Amino acid sequence: MMSSLSDLTLSEAKEGLTKGDFSSRELTESCLLAMENFRSLNAFITETPDRAMSDAETSDQRRAKGEVGALEGLPIAIKDLFCTKGIASTASSRILKEFVPTYESTVTENLMSAGMVMLGKTNLDEFAMGSSNETSYFGPAINPWRRLSDNRPLVPGGSSGGSAAAVSARMCFAATGTDTGGSIRQPAAFCGVVGMKPTYGRCSRWGIVAFASSLDQAGPMTRTVRDAAILLQSMAGLDLKDTTSSAAPIPDFQALIGQDLKGLRIGIPDEYRIHGTDQEILDLWDKGIKWLEDAGAEAIEVSLPHTKYALPTYYIIAPAEASSNLARYDGMRYGLRVEGSTLDEVYENTRAAGFGPEVRRRVLMGTYVLSAGYYDAYYIKAQKVRKLIAEEFSEVFKKVDAILTPTVPSAAFAQQEKTDDLLGMYLNDVMTVPASLAGLPGISVPASISTDGLPLGLQIITKAFDEETLFRVAEVLEQSAGFDSRPNLKV
Repeated sequence: MMSSLSDLTLSEAKEGLTKGDFSSRELTESCLLAMENFRSLNAFITETPDRAMSDAETSDQRRAKGEVGALEGLPIAIKDLFCTKGIASTASSRILKEFVPTYESTVTENLMSAGMVMLGKTNLDEFAMGSSNETSYFGPAINPWRRLSDNRPLVPGGSSGGSAAAVSARMCFAATGTDTGGSIRQPAAFCGVVGMKPTYGRCSRWGIVAFASSLDQAGPMTRTVRDAAILLQSMAGLDLKDTTSSAAPIPDFQALIGQDLKGLRIGIPDEYRIHGTDQEILDLWDKGIKWLEDAGAEAIEVSLPHTKYALPTYYIIAPAEASSNLARYDGMRYGLRVEGSTLDEVYENTRAAGFGPEVRRRVLMGTYVLSAGYYDAYYIKAQKVRKLIAEEFSEVFKKVDAILTPTVPSAAFAQQEKTDDLLGMYLNDVMTVPASLAGLPGISVPASISTDGLPLGLQIITKAFDEETLFRVAEVLEQSAGFDSRPNLKV
């Protein structure tokens, strides 16, 4: 039985614990075995088996006394962008390789209060900057899926690639991710799992290593839509330590799951039929529209004309904020320090040695657009376009309840396939970035398998703080798709 327990969904594991079918210790041992078997995927930077077993045993003791939290005894993986007290928190960067926080991020603190068992810290692109998990200082995480046409290792997407790979390969029941421009939804699509970005401000950013502060948002990565709702319930909430944290009431995110879509209007934006998108994905989008219509929804064509400006806007705003946020890594207070003969040399040596090429690229880009003479021409103009994009979404949501689009323009690609194609790499986020700029909730649901044997995802977007409708529509999409395929890699 032990080897099959990790195949359960989060909600199934939760139910089994409630019934006494197994213990948290047994669930945890099953996940640790899977982590060992799939270690070649490099999904984890830091495994914490001793901590996990201790958490599990403590949880079983609490349950025996009738003390049961919302995530009591459930083994979960944490993206290594969340600071965890006493456990290395590296952001996949050399500059933070030895950093062990003395404090806990609000999200992980919430999860621990709910009874989570922590399995370890998952791999990601360095400082969450990337779409393939290839910029990690600790080496790339690998997608547990393979093409039918060849056996080359594929990227799991990024930046939350380690979390996506771990959930997909059944190493954990769920994982946390962060999404700045698609870093939860894109890897979820690549790995055949559910990835959900909440409304900006729904989850606290305190204790999450910052990339772009006006965009970063924590969210759940799971194998089902219901599981995502369960995990978000414990992650979300007002945090007075984070000035961008929202005081909006936390609803029951599962409340509308299971309802049909009668009376709902689903927006279909033609601007997401982006040139270069795989025809299989466009065909799947059409199929998704039909599924939602069959469930009682009305599909309505809508227009989001500023979509074409979203990606260039994002790649001005995000690097600008990264340039400011990463200025703190100077070798003075924590992290890597490389000596030099002057203070300036220490700064230069530390940052040159500590940051990888993609991080350096984005810091330089951000510093450039914030510099005198270019601030108005680039940064201010990008902020104005961002406002237009948000206003367009607001207008559309006066006519529809949700929007359906593809998640990404292609299935997962091979390792190093786009290493020298920066534009091609950045285009992976073309369909996820608009919702991020507008601060809207979005979710990617696995909906089909390509002719080459890889998972394909569809994306739902709703208005701000309407996650209940998001989960309702996403679950209908999930049921209609009937996606039950497993990764085809044997390790």
